[in-house]
Amino acid sequence: MKRIIFMRHGKAEAHDTNLPDYERSLTIKGKSLSHLMAAKLKEKINNPGLLISSPAFRALETALIFAMEYDIKPESILLRSDLYFRFSEKTMMQILLSDALHYDSVVFFGHDPSFTNLANYLSREVVGNVPKSGIVCLSFDIRQWDEAGKGKGSPELIFLP
Repeated sequence: MKRIIFMRHGKAEAHDTNLPDYERSLTIKGKSLSHLMAAKLKEKINNPGLLISSPAFRALETALIFAMEYDIKPESILLRSDLYFRFSEKTMMQILLSDALHYDSVVFFGHDPSFTNLANYLSREVVGNVPKSGIVCLSFDIRQWDEAGKGKGSPELIFLP
């Protein structure tokens, strides 16, 4: 069995003309909800596997909060710029087949609309919108990542803030 967990970043600061989108931080509420959601997931899943984050600051902050909840070293978080710029099914599969090849579970930290689109594409059932700080966990009855694909994932957990 394989598992993909999508955790969308928490609520971020408003767009500011002086601050690039890439550098926006989580708000206090965004940080609080990210802690809450990570703790909620930890109650159900002991080992989240490989953590892969967009390098956008709000996504990385969310990944760091998640790592803290799981007592995972921050330096083990893999940063992939393609989660920020062009995260698609093809890109996700490339990441799974290279960086996550030896893992049964992967957590992606990133953005919408990519996460909502991918979660719904991979799932046998419609999982709906992935809101900020939302988590969608899909399990796959497969042995290798290259067997994952459209409609092959089963919604295992959906946590909405």
